[in-house]
Order: sequence, then structure tokens, then C-alpha cells
Amino acid sequence: MTRTLAPDEAGITEAARLLAAGELVAFPTETVYGLGGDARDSRAVARIYKSKGRPSFNPLIVHLPDLVAVERIARVGPKARMLAKAFWPGPLTLVLPVREDARISPLVTAGLQTVAVRVPAHPLAQQLLQTFGGPLAAPSANPSGRVSPTRADHVLEGLRGRIAAVLDGGPCAVGLESTIVLADPDPVLLRPGGLPVEALEAALGEPLAVGGDAGKPTSPGQLASHYAPEAAVRLGATEARNGEVLVGFGPVKGLLTLSETGDLVEAAASLFQRLREADRLAGPGGRIAFAPVPETGLGRAINDRLRRAAAPRQD
Repeated sequence: MTRTLAPDEAGITEAARLLAAGELVAFPTETVYGLGGDARDSRAVARIYKSKGRPSFNPLIVHLPDLVAVERIARVGPKARMLAKAFWPGPLTLVLPVREDARISPLVTAGLQTVAVRVPAHPLAQQLLQTFGGPLAAPSANPSGRVSPTRADHVLEGLRGRIAAVLDGGPCAVGLESTIVLADPDPVLLRPGGLPVEALEAALGEPLAVGGDAGKPTSPGQLASHYAPEAAVRLGATEARNGEVLVGFGPVKGLLTLSETGDLVEAAASLFQRLREADRLAGPGGRIAFAPVPETGLGRAINDRLRRAAAPRQD
């Protein structure tokens, strides 16, 4: 049985107790709900992979309350430190060299010499991290490859009975996973996300290269087929074909829409909810079509998720 915990002191205390006992607890961040487990406990981390059906070669993001806590498990280079001070807490994940004395389970890093770390901005996530007092490995709280959860009921749809509890903090504000960057020595974008690339490049004073290998991930979120609904997905649509559920954007009107006004912030926040709604409307064997979204700002991350949702399945 998966319990739903209230976003109050009692709920946070119970969530921290469960985590300390090696159980899994989903909790809200400003991006999506994460599936938390003690990053130092290999049995807890193994439960994360098992509960999600996640490939063990796909590393996990470690959530920590602040930069001081990050420095206990990772080496922070000069460019990474610059980005951390500019954008933490917030939707930025940095891939850093892991310290030899980090005490992080090797399952978290998938055997790599680097660890992906993030300082979330959501107040409930911060309170949980402070109360728990340790690093939490926390990928998105959904079955692997499926649509990420932005509400507690989304978590329960996919993981009910597989995890101990979900800490219900309401809808997530950003709605897209964090942007992942390898900052030093030369900055590389590993996954676009809730922090626009343009903001990162402005802070660094230099462009980001684009990296990543879907066949051999060096950070979370690089698998080619990901964020997928049950229905097939077509992109760049201006009208529905053959019974498709059209999800519009701006001037392209559909049965659903990411944003009638073409607002990329609204579109990012609604993306995963619209994917779920369109999937239910499409039904078994159905199809979903998405209107074009500009490849700028948050549009880059939105299109990244849509391309992965439309990619050939790796089930």
C-alpha cells in the first residue's frame, strides 16, 4: 500500500522516517515529482531501479539542500561553481567528479566517476532534505520511459503499491525536468530542461556544446525513447489526421493545447499533463499529434521531450 502524506510537519517527518528505513518516498520538486531513496543505501537505490523498471546503466540525480552539501560528495570546478551560485536552488543539474569519500552507492552513478547533483527550489523538497539529513537519489517518480509526474495522483497512477508513500505538494510549477550540464573544463549541455540554455550561456559568457549518447548514458535523461505515452506521437502537426488527438500551441488549435497564447512557460508547465490527457483521449491503439513549438528558450526542452516521446519504443 502506498500512503499519501500531507505537506505538513507530520507528513515531512514521516517521509524522512521512511527514507531512513530504506523505503522509497515520492516528493515534489519545482520540476517534477522525484522518487526518493537514500543515495548511500544500495538496497534503497536498487529498489528505485526495480520500482521504475529503470535500466541499471542509467544513472540517477542526487538531490541535496545546498552547495555545501554538494561539496561533501563531489568536486565543484570553477564553471560549475559559477552556475551553482547563479541558479541554485533551481532546475539545474550539474555533472561533477564524485569524491572518493562520498559514501554514495555505486548504483547511483551507474559505475561512472561522475555524479549528477541538484539543489531543488521547492520548499517541501528543501524541508524534506533538511529533515532527512542526507543525499536523496531521486529520478522522476514514474515507470521508466513513461510520462513524468507533475502531480501526486500521477505518481500513484504509475507506482501505487511499488513505493511506501508520496508527499503531496500539489502541482509542480516548472513541469519539465532539470537542465543537465557538464560544466568543467568545457561546458556541455547533456539535457535541455527547465532552465533555458540561453540563461546558462549568458552566465558563463560562452556557448554550451551539445553532448550525450542515448546508447550509453553519461547522465540521466539521455535515453532516446522516453517520456512516452501509450499512444503513438506525431510532431509538427497543423491539423489532426485520421482520428488523432491534436494538441495545439499558439495559433494551431487542437482538442487540447499547451498554450493558446504561445507562452512557452505555460507550455512547459502543462506538457506532461497534456500528454496524459491526450493519451486517455486517444485510447488503445490511438495517435496523438503535437503542433510545432519554437526551438528557443524553454521550447528547446519541450521539443526534446516530445521527440523522445515520439521515438521508437525501447520497451
